[in-house]
Amino acid sequence: MNDYSEIGYLLIKEGCLAFTSMAFEAVYRRPFQIAHHHRIICHKLDQVLRGEHPTNRLMLNIPPRHSKTELAVVSFSALGFAINPRSEFMHLSSSDQLTTRNVTNIRRIMEDPNYRAFFPNVKLSNNAKGSISTSKGGVMYAAPFMGQITGFGCGKLGATEFSGAMLIDDPMKAQDSFSNTTKGRIGELWTSTFKNRLNDVRTPVIVTAQRLAVDDFCGYLLQREGSIDEGGEWDVVKFPAIVDDGLETEHALWEARFALDKLKKYRESDPFTFETQYMQNPKPLEGLMYREFRTYDVIPYSKDTTHKNYTDTADTGSDYLCSICYDELPEGNYVTDVLYTKKPMEYTEPKTAEMLAKNNTEWANIESNNGGRGFARNVERILRQMNITRTTISCFSQTDNKQVRIFTKSADVNNMTFFPTNWDKKWPEFYQAVMSYMKEGGNAHDDAPDALTGCLEKRSIPIHDDDLTDINIW
Repeated sequence: MNDYSEIGYLLIKEGCLAFTSMAFEAVYRRPFQIAHHHRIICHKLDQVLRGEHPTNRLMLNIPPRHSKTELAVVSFSALGFAINPRSEFMHLSSSDQLTTRNVTNIRRIMEDPNYRAFFPNVKLSNNAKGSISTSKGGVMYAAPFMGQITGFGCGKLGATEFSGAMLIDDPMKAQDSFSNTTKGRIGELWTSTFKNRLNDVRTPVIVTAQRLAVDDFCGYLLQREGSIDEGGEWDVVKFPAIVDDGLETEHALWEARFALDKLKKYRESDPFTFETQYMQNPKPLEGLMYREFRTYDVIPYSKDTTHKNYTDTADTGSDYLCSICYDELPEGNYVTDVLYTKKPMEYTEPKTAEMLAKNNTEWANIESNNGGRGFARNVERILRQMNITRTTISCFSQTDNKQVRIFTKSADVNNMTFFPTNWDKKWPEFYQAVMSYMKEGGNAHDDAPDALTGCLEKRSIPIHDDDLTDINIW
């Protein structure tokens, strides 16, 4: 049994969160700001340390700057050595600079007077850069993921208590996600090299990473070894930066550090990166339904211009209402306004009527499925109360399969739809819904692409081959 002080024993008993709070304040001289996701992470880490994790394969997908390294590498290692000074760790990351910094921070905790007092049996025996050794034979070897690793393993064969782990933290750089060669090499290193460095098949492996691509390192592991939910090895815990995105209960994962309004501004500026790295929802560029749309600064009005609207009412409580105002010209549809929301009809009915009035809408096509006819009647009534008589409301029932319609008309929609130059900032949720829509699966909502498809289908002006520049259809 190890020699702990009374406080050291209590810290080990309480687990990773209590230890992190103590160590962080002792070393950095400020309190560790605990958020809900920290409690979840520490619960999982405690399962590993106590030998209670079902597979000893833990994957934490977390946005940048949310304390994943502090918890799952720095504090976890220092606590692991406190539990068993003979532990053997291997730490891998994307660069030598990162691994060296992490080892330095682990050493700072272990050299702190409080740590030495609480865990007197843990004594450091070297100061070599990139490694840690204890007087009991415990070691940590740290190296870049793509570096040279020979003659070293982690964990102990046949151990009945915690004896070390392999800690992989952000093995890929963001730019690596665009290189199939690099992604393939990183995946092969796991299979050919790093798995062979586990001294026991039960030695824990913890991967902490923001997602970078569908086929990044986490994707590689899940494709080949699977998640626990699918009968595989990896216990995957995902932390999106915006929790309950789009619902009334939405909030920032760590509001004290990354406020919700700041996160939304970042999403507006770079939706693809935000969805991947911050929402942990990677999507392949080649699998997206739409390429970038053409934009306009001024609509080239002509005698053939018709002010129109297409509204896809929410079919279920989780769906969005998507109402699009656009000017129909021979060369395409120029989108002028969008209402895209999950709010109830008490909000959407008057807002839709206001939008139709503001855009001088002459003809509005409203899907009558699942309450759409009642919605249309109420919108028309509100318009008449506003003394707007120029708008004709047309109800229709949409019976064709949404996914088939969206897919088969996607090229036409991409080529015949024009958005204002700042549409990504003007309607960020709508922009995200359109530009992240996948050709095959993985789509939480199809309301925005469905409404864009409807705008094309309801064109009064026929589509001619000459209109479809730069596109080969089917």
